[in-house]
Amino acid sequence: MGGKSFNLIPKEVTPVNTRYRRIHTKIPVPESIEILKKLQKFEPYSMSGQPLVIWNRASGVNVYDKWGNIWLDWSSGVLVTNTGHCAQEIKESIIKQAEKGLIHNYCFPSEIRANLAEKLISITPPELDKIFFLTTGSEVTENAIKLARTYGQKRFGKEKICIVSFDKAFHGRTLGAQMIGGIPALKEWIVNLDKDMVQVPFPDGFRTKDTGFGLFLKSLEELNIEPSRVAGIILETYQGGSASFAPKEYIQQLSKWCKENNALLIFDEIQAAFGRTGTMFGFEHYDVIPDLMCCGKGITSSLPLSAVIGRAEIMDIYAPGEMTSTHSGNPICCAVSIANIDKILRENLVENAKNMGDVLFEGLDKLKNKYDSVIGAVHGKGLVAGVQLVKPGGIEPDGDLAFDVVSRCVEKGLLFFAPVGFGGATVKICPPLVITEEAIMEGLQVIDEAFEEVLSGGRE
Repeated sequence: MGGKSFNLIPKEVTPVNTRYRRIHTKIPVPESIEILKKLQKFEPYSMSGQPLVIWNRASGVNVYDKWGNIWLDWSSGVLVTNTGHCAQEIKESIIKQAEKGLIHNYCFPSEIRANLAEKLISITPPELDKIFFLTTGSEVTENAIKLARTYGQKRFGKEKICIVSFDKAFHGRTLGAQMIGGIPALKEWIVNLDKDMVQVPFPDGFRTKDTGFGLFLKSLEELNIEPSRVAGIILETYQGGSASFAPKEYIQQLSKWCKENNALLIFDEIQAAFGRTGTMFGFEHYDVIPDLMCCGKGITSSLPLSAVIGRAEIMDIYAPGEMTSTHSGNPICCAVSIANIDKILRENLVENAKNMGDVLFEGLDKLKNKYDSVIGAVHGKGLVAGVQLVKPGGIEPDGDLAFDVVSRCVEKGLLFFAPVGFGGATVKICPPLVITEEAIMEGLQVIDEAFEEVLSGGRE
């Protein structure tokens, strides 16, 4: 599985000058080519998959290069900058903590880590009362696997080790995270896959039409998985590659099944938490409470920090020193996370995500009706959406069309990351939660223009 590369040859584009966008050079900027070639020379080829915009600075909903171009950012730096780019509160928290003189302390106790732990637990359901800090999303999904299997074996016997996840899911790039992932091409390198890590269909209603819970039960039976052997079920709150949610009834039945079979219900909230979907945590849409949840990305809106949050009887299963991390709760990252959460709460950004999401999806529904032959589905909630592009008249993904639409939007000053999901055919929309209705309407207009131009014969 591989993505396309964006063209290094500068292209003449129509100048743009609005409140949120300014493009007045060729794209990519001719003066940026030397930098891009340097990156290509010294970094692996895999790092060359994003639009060729050299970020110089970013603020709020905008990204700036050093040559005077401005983009309206609908990527949030891959769903990280929930409170906007470079928020003043976040900058100040970095400076204040650095000037205090503590920027690293391993797992030795610190007041700032204690304060963040208390704050995060205060905004989660009371059943989730312990937290373990890590650095990346992959780390927390790996840790969730470890906890689920250890808990299962210690409480219910050595055979309780099976981890069930879903097809088309993405949980990270490390070994365990990719084994529970649902994209076969991404784990070909592993070769010897764990037979007790299995995937079942995700009930998205588009590529998997059957959204009944009976499909889950049938799939386990076909995989010869005895319910008594299942240690945990892990799923993305919404699938990152498509922004697809499962039906509420399905997840409620899944939660009941987990309780009946002593299996942990684990939500991967790395993309969904901290207001992204119009609720503080995405699982709130399902009216269930997980046993463990994995957080990252929007937890700081900037710096690398992640966390597993769960029930104490699970989280406390390891003895002192058996579950640690070198950079667990880095002091600067903790300070930033506190400032970030305070800003989300103080400025009602969860509510803003819901309200602006209503505006966004109303506009996307209109675009789907206008381009119904190539937009197969629009999924998501709040300020995350997946526009799934297909070849006319069917559901076969059209990755080339998605690539061309993203390219044209970037040339017009609307910034996306490269297409994702099945066949690389989903245009992912995820602006910072501080976005306004005016900026959403402008972005929707740009997407409309891009579709119109690409479909009228301007595809590269």
